[in-house]
Amino acid sequence: MKVPFVTKSQLDQITAQYPTPFHLYDEKGIRENARRLNAAFAWNPGFREYFAVKATPTPAILKILAEEGCGVDCSSLVELELSEKCGFTGKNIMFSSNATPAEEYRYAKQLGAIINFDDFTHLAYFRENVGDFPETVCCRFNPGGSFQVTNDIMDTPGDAKYGMTRDQMIEAFRILRDGGVKHFGIHAFLASNVLSNEYYPLLARVMFQLAVDIKRETGIAVSFVNLSGGIGIPYRPDETPCDIMVIGEGVRRAYEEILAAEGMGDVSIYTELGRFMLAPYGCLVARALHFKHIYKEYVGLDACAANLMRPAMYGAYHHITVSGKEDKPCDHIYDVTGSLCENNDKFAIDRPLPEIEYGDLIIIHDTGAHGHSMGYNYNGKLRSAELLLCCDGSVRMIRRAETADDYFATIRDFI
Repeated sequence: MKVPFVTKSQLDQITAQYPTPFHLYDEKGIRENARRLNAAFAWNPGFREYFAVKATPTPAILKILAEEGCGVDCSSLVELELSEKCGFTGKNIMFSSNATPAEEYRYAKQLGAIINFDDFTHLAYFRENVGDFPETVCCRFNPGGSFQVTNDIMDTPGDAKYGMTRDQMIEAFRILRDGGVKHFGIHAFLASNVLSNEYYPLLARVMFQLAVDIKRETGIAVSFVNLSGGIGIPYRPDETPCDIMVIGEGVRRAYEEILAAEGMGDVSIYTELGRFMLAPYGCLVARALHFKHIYKEYVGLDACAANLMRPAMYGAYHHITVSGKEDKPCDHIYDVTGSLCENNDKFAIDRPLPEIEYGDLIIIHDTGAHGHSMGYNYNGKLRSAELLLCCDGSVRMIRRAETADDYFATIRDFI
């Protein structure tokens, strides 16, 4: 059973001021989770989490993470600009993009961000269109083949568009060294939402051995290893969450056995977690609006896939709680839908739930990452507000809901 971080009494007070639908975040949970991550890797003096901005590009959330010692990982020009406006500077920013325009590389270099090159050909492109390399750079590795721990969201590495081959990594480091680079990092993104304590230690062994190989073959000492994201969260109530302390210890053992044993015990470990950092600490709150009794039983909400794309896009499971009916038997079967003109606009299919009545508040769990950020305006739907449940129990709006004026603002002319 999943227990919401917000009670029915709290939601009644919140919805008296803020209309549904909205995304709600739990500040206390976010801070506690960031501290657990830092504790799990405290054995590595250079450890830093670079939060994946794409997961939740909300300034109030980014500032909370900054206060907990996190940097940011950006994948576009606007994410770089957003991070700068939130106070992130220099090496607190990692820029990991692909098919990257020159203007984005140029801006990342101007900010002093760590540029993470996704492809071997990008080195020549950068030199021709931007200029000299920064003193600190990173390269993204793709080992090819299949990885032992993966899922349906991310392809196996051999099918993924990210990263360089091993031979390309070696040659890239030689080119970068000859181009004036002083500090080097390696990065890999091989899997997504993996519910296994073994994934990170397994990935770490691959990356640590690559760092050793690079030093042996080029003489270049890797300064940091970015293990990227991939640690999952239990979307389903019967799933077991990852234990970040066990994960951190597994990475430490790999570090001692591979890097420290090679005299490379000064390498920093970076992570780039989005879902693990935020997903459980956000929810989408909506109201039951309509009911349909045909070949199945449907409940229609005032939210739709434009507010939470993952179920429609991936068939992803998000747990649903009917607020105030947590202890009621789940003796009704519903398809829980939105109002888009698409049949896949369903938050749940054949989901056992308590009887839902008009006006009931519906909590859709685990939307703190890849929730509001993946919103869109299909059917003229307007993106919802974001609210923060603060540590002191108060609630504040951290992003207002879009209006029709926002929707029309980019249109040049009406014909």
